[in-house]
Amino acid sequence: MPESKVRKQAETKKRSKEKADLVEQRSERQRLAPANRNWVPAVFIPVGLLGVAWMVVNSLAGQAIPFMRALGDWNIAIGLGLIVACFSFMTLWK
Repeated sequence: MPESKVRKQAETKKRSKEKADLVEQRSERQRLAPANRNWVPAVFIPVGLLGVAWMVVNSLAGQAIPFMRALGDWNIAIGLGLIVACFSFMTLWK
């Protein structure tokens, strides 16, 4: 067999292998990180605002609201927990 035909076959095999590897990498990337993350701002903005509102209400009127008075110092943990959850949701946004 002439040498030029061997080179052409090797080149086509190499190209097909590269295409297969590329397709596999794309599917792996899509499986790990979905491209559609439009829901993230709709979640982290209300969660953050709820955390800030919880802290403000606790500071201004916490002793006048019965369930907040019953929670005591846990109100600070709840407010900060919501704010931390907001920041963790922000890391998901692309």
